[in-house]
Amino acid sequence: MPLKAKSILFALCAAFASLHVAPNAVAQSDANRYTMRSNMIGIGGVNRLETYLSPFEYTGTELRFLHESMRLTKKMNGRVSTQQFFEGNFSVSHSPGHDANYLAGDFDWRIAWHYNWKPLQNLRVLAGVQTGASIGAVYNTRNGNNPAQAKLSADIAASAMAIYRFRLLRRTFSARYQFDTPLLGLMFSPAYGQSYYEMFSLGHYDHNICGTWLGNAPTFRNLLTLDAPIGAGILRIGWRCDIRQSHVNHLKSHAWSNVFMIGYVKHFRLVKQKDGDSHKYIL
Repeated sequence: MPLKAKSILFALCAAFASLHVAPNAVAQSDANRYTMRSNMIGIGGVNRLETYLSPFEYTGTELRFLHESMRLTKKMNGRVSTQQFFEGNFSVSHSPGHDANYLAGDFDWRIAWHYNWKPLQNLRVLAGVQTGASIGAVYNTRNGNNPAQAKLSADIAASAMAIYRFRLLRRTFSARYQFDTPLLGLMFSPAYGQSYYEMFSLGHYDHNICGTWLGNAPTFRNLLTLDAPIGAGILRIGWRCDIRQSHVNHLKSHAWSNVFMIGYVKHFRLVKQKDGDSHKYIL
């Protein structure tokens, strides 16, 4: 076969092969360049117990804000995703006799890494590890001595998630459930009957940094969301069930929150500025 004919045949074969290979490669490359960000606000109920401040459970209303970002990484052939949370809440709760109030607030930062499976075409299952820290305070409007309790903790948690996409009314919806529970951590706590004056002015340390685990601080964070396309945007509605509990230094504490949340989702495409830049992508 003449050289020119061989060249033409080779070019035709290469072009034919590219029709089958290129779409998958392009789709994978495009997927690697997206990140998801969402913001939600919510309101719900809270049940709080702080035996350092009062032996009674207080109930009331909580306001919450949640910012989340998620993207896939290049680790393990693109099967590992990273997720970040910035979450804050403020609550006002009342004693059983409505003669005292708690004013409480917390701010959390968390980052997680999940391995991704796709057992079904529209179902993604994720499991991995999460770590983060929390800072906050509780103030009792009635107490004269020991009117406030500081909150400070850090932990390593197990994290799992399921994301299911489905079609309805010719639109694509996404439902997600996530569950996180701390396994090991550290938290600050005064000892029973110990004042902050003794700790910080007199320097009387009494095991105020405590180790935590599922046995003395069973904590469970649940998040259920539904993403619905509305016009050119994506509406997110959700339910946040945040169960925080601890029993350290002979003091019991819990904050049980159930909050309805609403917000929006944005997807960002990261464009390479130079050849060879790492590409990052969204779920």
